[in-house]
Amino acid sequence: MPRKLGLAIAGCTALMLPVVSATPALAHGYTTSPPSRSSRCASGQVTNCGPIQWEPQSVEGPKGFPASGPRDGTICAAGDSRWAPLDDPRGGQWPAARLTSGQATGFNWRLTAVHATTSFRYFITRNGWNRTRPLTRAALESAPFLRQDYGGQRPPATVTHQGTIPAGKTGRHLVLAVWDIADTPNAFYSCADVDLG
Repeated sequence: MPRKLGLAIAGCTALMLPVVSATPALAHGYTTSPPSRSSRCASGQVTNCGPIQWEPQSVEGPKGFPASGPRDGTICAAGDSRWAPLDDPRGGQWPAARLTSGQATGFNWRLTAVHATTSFRYFITRNGWNRTRPLTRAALESAPFLRQDYGGQRPPATVTHQGTIPAGKTGRHLVLAVWDIADTPNAFYSCADVDLG
């Protein structure tokens, strides 16, 4: 290879390295059972979802929920306008997984980039919440019904947490799963519509 060509290639490569190394990870995680809204969009079960259909794992926003984090009405999209279709209640007609309150249930995550983890927390809507409106803190029970602490450890690529939907819940509800990352200021948010009969 001529010396000038070799130097030109080396110079271009050196210029490109900072760009490549500055590119953020494009994948993280989402709930698959009960299926999250982003999972249903990715599978094609729900259409007109926008770019979330290609990035169901990317619903990342500020952590600290419920004291901070995404503002009311943008919780399912983690406050990120790119994923706004996840906040659209669609007239209360999102497909819903059939579950039974008071019975043990597995809550599954698919993690496409594993992070050091503080916890996974699961919230559910209050009886009488309005499913035709975007999710707010007031619509959720104040405390999670399930919490799995990780103390900064990295979970495996597929995670299942066993928990029980609180007894006395009936009809349509929304389960909000929050994956709190230990070493970044962010968390991942995943909304799943459920029908408790």
